[in-house]
Amino acid sequence: MAPYQPGPAPAAAGERFSVLDPATGEAFDEAPDQRAQELDVAVRRAHEAWRSWRSDPAARAAALLASADAVEAAGPELAPLLTREQGKPLTESYAEIARTAARLRWFAASAPEPRTIQDGRAVHSEIRWRSLGPVAAIVPWNFPLQLASAKFAPALAAGNTVVLKPSPFTPLATRLLGSVLSAALPEGVLTMITGREPLGALLASHPGIRHVTFTGSVPTGRAVAAGAASGLARITLELGGNDAAILLDDVDVERIADRLFWAAFRNCGQVCMAVKRVYAPARLHDRVVEALAARAKAVVVGAGLDPGTELGPLNNATQLARVERYTARALADGARAAAGGHRLDRPGWFHAPTVLTDVPPDSPVVTEEQFGPVLPVLPYGRVDEAVDAANATRFGLGGSVWGTDLDRAEAVAGRLECGTVWINHHAELSLAQPFAGVKESGVGVAGGPWGLYGNLSPFVVHRPLEDRP
Repeated sequence: MAPYQPGPAPAAAGERFSVLDPATGEAFDEAPDQRAQELDVAVRRAHEAWRSWRSDPAARAAALLASADAVEAAGPELAPLLTREQGKPLTESYAEIARTAARLRWFAASAPEPRTIQDGRAVHSEIRWRSLGPVAAIVPWNFPLQLASAKFAPALAAGNTVVLKPSPFTPLATRLLGSVLSAALPEGVLTMITGREPLGALLASHPGIRHVTFTGSVPTGRAVAAGAASGLARITLELGGNDAAILLDDVDVERIADRLFWAAFRNCGQVCMAVKRVYAPARLHDRVVEALAARAKAVVVGAGLDPGTELGPLNNATQLARVERYTARALADGARAAAGGHRLDRPGWFHAPTVLTDVPPDSPVVTEEQFGPVLPVLPYGRVDEAVDAANATRFGLGGSVWGTDLDRAEAVAGRLECGTVWINHHAELSLAQPFAGVKESGVGVAGGPWGLYGNLSPFVVHRPLEDRP
């Protein structure tokens, strides 16, 4: 295939689409509905900016540090807008902004290290690293800023440029973030584009893109991979999970109940690596259900901008309908709601925090990723049964084991088929660690130095140790 040659910039289309407030279900603003012509402009500018951006690591590091400062300074503007379009409590929006700034600082201090190969030959062989070119970052609506930075921070640190597309459900805070970062980054290094489909498909398959990084559903991930394959672009896909928490028979239920509850219900359950099913020893099952249900009944559900809110709405009507459908199916098949079990009778996309018991193990609320404030608790007799059930899924993102004997818990944890496992906590990630899934939870690795090198290509230079005739 001939190399991509960016052409002249065509005219912009100028159409717009509405952005809805999840707490009311009503439109409160608009965003540009950009299309193929504007995408071509963004990729062309990314190519032009790449020529100089890739050549000066010190300047890149300084720009990323300045970007982190700019993000923190813009927190009072970014956080309310993020809450307004995503739905999460304001405190969680501020936490997301802090994580975005922290990731920029972490990658500003990261640089690829050349490596010498010593294999006994009279040749000095050195592995160096080169950037790939423009990277496409396609970001979902659950953590718009945090997941955006998880993609663009390592890509930019590696010397690539980025064209970033947020979800059409949450475009506004991302656009504002782009405006904030424009003061710290050269033009064309990071470009935000917003729009409805087929914009994402066009970006993934654009001939000027050399790496596509995507977070979202398995079906869309497959489509993204197929689009990227047309130009043989590298792919990194994070496609969700159905994380299991296994409670051992020595677990202190009351001690871990709060941690377990929020591991499942934070961000209204809209977390790829949230606890989405709990396996409890039969003799402790009822106590676990009771403890989780008590917290579900007590949590304050409301609009994210309300100071007392602990749990906001689901982000969109489609996701609310999915959660309702899975819950109704489980109840129809014999499950019992120890708490919740229904949407809330108010404007917006609110669903009661729900704890389910007596759930058939083949119910979709157990086997699929419900991605909402619904948690099934299932009993088991032997630990082997719990491990087998935890692994009996097409997903493999994360998992956790909870118990007093840490050595025993770690031994059980080592049997889980997932990319990350936690003991007595869940869904806590260091910026320095790799993040990856197995099975249908994804392709490639993000996070830490693995995320940096995933945005680079090795370049090997062989030099003789002495002149040869």
